[in-house]
Amino acid sequence: FIITMKEKIINRVNSSPLILIDLEEFYPKNKMLVFDISLWLDQGFVLREKEFREKAKNFNWEKFRNQFVAIKCESKAIIPSWAFMLVSMYLNRVSKKVVYGSIENLKEQVFNDIISKIDFNKYKDKPVIIKGCTNKKIPENAYIQLFNRLQLVAKSIFYGEACSSVPLFKTQK
Repeated sequence: FIITMKEKIINRVNSSPLILIDLEEFYPKNKMLVFDISLWLDQGFVLREKEFREKAKNFNWEKFRNQFVAIKCESKAIIPSWAFMLVSMYLNRVSKKVVYGSIENLKEQVFNDIISKIDFNKYKDKPVIIKGCTNKKIPENAYIQLFNRLQLVAKSIFYGEACSSVPLFKTQK
């Protein structure tokens, strides 16, 4: 029994009008770092204003140059807001973005910034697939924000891979 192939194999995924959006392609190249204020507290709990200001003034902020930074306090100390703002002032001089909270908070805000700068007009009346599998952890909120923006312009939205996607949205005719 011999099978001959005279017909050309066509990759229907490549010839599909689907536009793939991979949030991993937007992942920032800059590092995301945490600045822990508790390291400057007396015994990890007591903020002494004069010493705190001195540490901030004399600290070498260069390791944060062009990086994304989350400011937080790992100890259970009660920190006045001015301390976070003071650290933020110094970080704003060298870093790309400064937020209060965890690395996860930072990633969410960075991705919100990235998504807000996307030109969504190129997806107008087009079928779009939001890629699901990534090597880097993308915040769930980024997917929601992307979907919310796409829903305003796209003809249809799917999630996953072109070969096995989940339909999420289709405009009403």
